[in-house]
Amino acid sequence: MKKIILTSSIFCFLILSLGLKPDGTKKILPYPILQKKLPNGLNVVTVPYDSPGLAAFFIVMRVGSREEVEVGKTGFAHFFEHMMFRGTEKYPKEKYSNALKAIGASANANTSIDRTVYHMTGNAAMLEKMFELESDRFMHLKYSVQDFKTEAGAVKGEYTKNYSNPLAKLNETTMDTAFEKHTYSHTTMGFFKDVVDMPNQYDYSIQFFDRFYKPEYATIIVVGDVNSEKVVALAEKYFGEWKTGNFKPEIPQEPQQTKTKYVHLQVPKFPPHLTLSYKALPYSDSNIEVAALDLLGDVLCSERSELYKKLVIQEQKLRDLSASGNPARDANLFEFDATLVDEANLQYTKDEIVKAKEKIKSVPVDEKFLNEIKSRTTYSFAMRMDSPDVIANSISAFTWLSGDPESINRYYALMDKVTPQDITNAAKKYLVDGSLTISTISSVQKEMSSEFK
Repeated sequence: MKKIILTSSIFCFLILSLGLKPDGTKKILPYPILQKKLPNGLNVVTVPYDSPGLAAFFIVMRVGSREEVEVGKTGFAHFFEHMMFRGTEKYPKEKYSNALKAIGASANANTSIDRTVYHMTGNAAMLEKMFELESDRFMHLKYSVQDFKTEAGAVKGEYTKNYSNPLAKLNETTMDTAFEKHTYSHTTMGFFKDVVDMPNQYDYSIQFFDRFYKPEYATIIVVGDVNSEKVVALAEKYFGEWKTGNFKPEIPQEPQQTKTKYVHLQVPKFPPHLTLSYKALPYSDSNIEVAALDLLGDVLCSERSELYKKLVIQEQKLRDLSASGNPARDANLFEFDATLVDEANLQYTKDEIVKAKEKIKSVPVDEKFLNEIKSRTTYSFAMRMDSPDVIANSISAFTWLSGDPESINRYYALMDKVTPQDITNAAKKYLVDGSLTISTISSVQKEMSSEFK
């Protein structure tokens, strides 16, 4: 029998292939996350991944509608998602687009309550050009008053289009009702009155950009056919002179909710809808309650749950049923969402959801079923990690939630520890009437507080 000698490189390969840390514990992302913080506060993250010739280049800005703390000034985080593609003196809009095409890259961006993410995927051999293009607009964005007004008009058009969907309008109204002080009360698009007034806010837009588009709010994530030394060197070359800011917004603290709130939209000829929203807790990769609530959504409403089988498959009273913890930097809403076949069953649906969540407070979920959900969640996540942009996007989510991309591994390790009793405890603590907002869509106009008992 030949003696097998493992070199350090082979040992590391086996560790990564098995999804293990060097100490033998499980790791959801089987690739190294290499980090380097520059003196100006910019965090640079590299994930080498076997994707010959390809690289994903993400810039995560921890700036979303959460940071919009001033009255009358909502929607600006989303506005800059648009404005950042308007160009600079060195790379005006058309020249920027042509430069992307020349290096075989595509770029886009998206905004949410806690962040704005700019992403680009292209030829790894042209990584330096990606750094040059992105550093130029992040450090030297310049636009005229007319450019500003044109883009503000486009944002208003997007708002009008999005909120013609009753479900989007229901979500907007729910957030504004559920939150009294916290900035989660307005959605990413902002309040409509603020969007209408946005063309008059040119000076404030400059102030917003100067406050938040600073290195301490940013993380660069590069995934693919790259190495950390080159990525860090390029970051230092192109972003090293990015000046640190000193603005820290004071996010209003949300008072404790003590009674059920109600939202109702009258929308004829639209599928009736019910949402039960409970105040939850901020994202954490060390608080077992966060992972327990995350899993609770699948325990109660996944396709294999008793409630889903009864309401959707057997009785066919619902078109769809789901539940989600909606992780966020601050306490967000845990929501049950149900789309009904007949609005006459709104009360019945609400009662059945309440019965299911009350039952789990006294009868813990079957451990085998919980383990199956955990395994499926983990397996589904791992199977999606098959391209640089998907990996970068997944890491970016945990980066904006915690500030640390390694949180992705800590969170899935935490989820693996959740027990049936943890699920019960979380339901008892957070799924209570005092923290509930009930939201409905139907064809009739009525006072929902008198409808639901």
